[in-house]
Amino acid sequence: MNQQVVLAIETSCDETSVAIVAGGSRVLANVVSSQVDLHARFGGVVPEVASRAHLELLEVVLQEALDEAEMTAVDIDAVAATHGPGLIGALLVGVSAAKALSVAWRVPYVGVNHMEGHLFATFLERPDLARPVVVLLVSGGHTMLVHLSELGRYRLLGSTTDDAAGEAFDKVARYLGLGYPGGPAIDRLSQEGRADAIAFPRGLLDDGLDFSFSGMKTSVINYVRKHPDTANADLAASFQEAVVDVLVAKTIRAATMTKAASVCLGGGVAANRRLRSRFAEAAAAGGFDCLVPDRAYCTDNAAMIAAAAAWRLSQDGPTGLDDGAAPNLKLPLID
Repeated sequence: MNQQVVLAIETSCDETSVAIVAGGSRVLANVVSSQVDLHARFGGVVPEVASRAHLELLEVVLQEALDEAEMTAVDIDAVAATHGPGLIGALLVGVSAAKALSVAWRVPYVGVNHMEGHLFATFLERPDLARPVVVLLVSGGHTMLVHLSELGRYRLLGSTTDDAAGEAFDKVARYLGLGYPGGPAIDRLSQEGRADAIAFPRGLLDDGLDFSFSGMKTSVINYVRKHPDTANADLAASFQEAVVDVLVAKTIRAATMTKAASVCLGGGVAANRRLRSRFAEAAAAGGFDCLVPDRAYCTDNAAMIAAAAAWRLSQDGPTGLDDGAAPNLKLPLID
């Protein structure tokens, strides 16, 4: 891959991010503006609020990224944006801005799959990570195991049959009155509780590579109804441990089955402290190379979008300006 400089925009949900990356992996700027405080009072992301916030923030975040990289428009070789999956209104803000910059700056435009961006985040820190890699992508909207034999060649090994892990964290946190976002709240509170206090079920633990978290969430609700005086810290720690048990066990199982050389975490839930430590421990015990990414590359960020865009541009060329946003876009898979 050459040393082209890509400016990317990420607005798929509730983070407004602009990054500038050279050569597909050298991050020159990665600015992220979170909307957590805007959505907290609603207990979740409100699409209309997210879209308006992106409109208000994007110009400021863009200029901050250019300033951080000490660059101007003449230094940019291509502009990219997440064009799916995500909230349609939020996606359109980033896609429209990227296309406008592409025309104004006379550089190519590249539309990027958000999930592929999470896969490319792996190689921002470890471009030489041994392949094949099994990546656990775990977030509020997705939980999947992806086998990456080489860039652009992805095979889905397993996915959730109901709630995503991050969604389950949010729902449990809401039921316990811990506020939004639920994942970080449970992560913090669990440090005060006992992970072995309650034996919550481990959904599909010994059954294949698919996930199921809905029943695990329901088991917390049922337990609280029967034992209303149980400390929230113990509930949080025990529920978190059950989820982490399943995520780690299935990742190592998938890596063993496919004879992978490495395992990697990706997605917003990859910022969870217990998951990060257990994942690294299990990988070491199994003899796998392991990447637990910096938290800056776990949550939605434009650096990963720029990395994916650089590769896609070299392989497929520019994306047409008539290409729109695709809220239900799927990860491109091989048979």
